[in-house]
Amino acid sequence: MRRLPVYLLLDTSGSMKGEPLESVKTGIHAMLGGLRQDPHALESLYLSIITFDREVKTVLPLTSLQALQLPVITCPESGPTHLGEALEVLCQRVKSEVVLSTQEGQGDWRPLLFVMTDGVPSDLQLYREMIPRVRSAGFASIIACAAGPKARQEDLKPLADQVVTLETMDGNGFVSFFRWVSASVAAGTAEPGGGTAPPPALPPPPPEINLVF
Repeated sequence: MRRLPVYLLLDTSGSMKGEPLESVKTGIHAMLGGLRQDPHALESLYLSIITFDREVKTVLPLTSLQALQLPVITCPESGPTHLGEALEVLCQRVKSEVVLSTQEGQGDWRPLLFVMTDGVPSDLQLYREMIPRVRSAGFASIIACAAGPKARQEDLKPLADQVVTLETMDGNGFVSFFRWVSASVAAGTAEPGGGTAPPPALPPPPPEINLVF
């Protein structure tokens, strides 16, 4: 069975501490619950979670949905948002984890990437340098979420195929976002991208989420 790798990059900087982070955890649980109801996802989905604040951590290496146990996700009291370094780690993980197709056999489906941040990259120069590397890493689709009033859409547009905004940082907003991620991933398992195939069509977002482009 060919795998569909899905990478989730989560902002865990100090501004996410408390209710926002707890809401994110609730949203991820809702996402996983939805995916586990999908037989295609159960067969093929592999998920990785990378968090970024002053440090970048691969809290969940690429793991099958069947075997996945949600890791402990924490954030510091304060500190920078190293999204550029997170993208650098992402490219390293993709290179080592995703199996490419060869003449001898088919590899994994093209991976999906979801990025969620509530602020501005602190390592802006590295972030800008990493954008073309991520864009050339073979993702079938890259979706970025600007959560809350401090996240800037213009920073995410060069990186992502789709940018969405989440105006509120409450539990309902994050749960709606991750449920939409679940539906988007489910669409990817039904119509996985491969070769030069276009990315799978995304479901319409819920009212709490605004599609920028």
